[in-house]
Amino acid sequence: MNNQTIEIMELVAGGDTDAQPVASIVVLHGLGADGSDFVPIAQELDLSEVGPVRFVFPSAPVRPVTINGGYEMRAWYDIEPPDAQGMRREDGPGLRASQGIVQQLLNREAARGVPPERTVLMGFSQGCAMTLLAGLRAPQRLAGLVALSGYLPLAEHTAAERSEANQNTPIFLAHGQYDPVVVLERGEAARDALQALGYPVDWFTYPMEHSVCPQEISDLNGWLVKVLAGR
Repeated sequence: MNNQTIEIMELVAGGDTDAQPVASIVVLHGLGADGSDFVPIAQELDLSEVGPVRFVFPSAPVRPVTINGGYEMRAWYDIEPPDAQGMRREDGPGLRASQGIVQQLLNREAARGVPPERTVLMGFSQGCAMTLLAGLRAPQRLAGLVALSGYLPLAEHTAAERSEANQNTPIFLAHGQYDPVVVLERGEAARDALQALGYPVDWFTYPMEHSVCPQEISDLNGWLVKVLAGR
């Protein structure tokens, strides 16, 4: 992995933090944030029933973002404004490049002793899109996918490109009812598309905007314990 491009923060929580982690959670941030963005939320989770869990917080590469006037910021891919007909244009090359980065992060955890089936991929907003893009195509089964306040990218290619290994991987899909950035309908469209393809989706909505709320953290905590500790 090119460490000049990807900076990585880590913490180990739950159980004996000096022990070898028994699971990993790779967390992908949203547009303009960095790896530190979700550290406080990870610290709120109680995964002591699971044992020591390693959280991995990569920071996306810095790139110009068209919708923000070409301003350079951390982004997993470019975002363009809708065209004259209101259609959204997706940055296919950027999405594919970051898909490769995410897969390298998953491979890195396996090389360090945490197998894919003990690794959760999690993301917010752009990170949510990357979680669904890379997680559904990962060649080895993952423990679960956590997709917060985002959408399903390259949706028309999902059926053809998805990995059979992750057909039954549980998905925690959550969205704010008043989200003005990624409107609720895009989250619902992702839910419907994933369910139509047979994925086991746990769908949650919350009375919030483009953010994370305490009830969501509580629900996520219970879901992670169920997925990683079999509760």
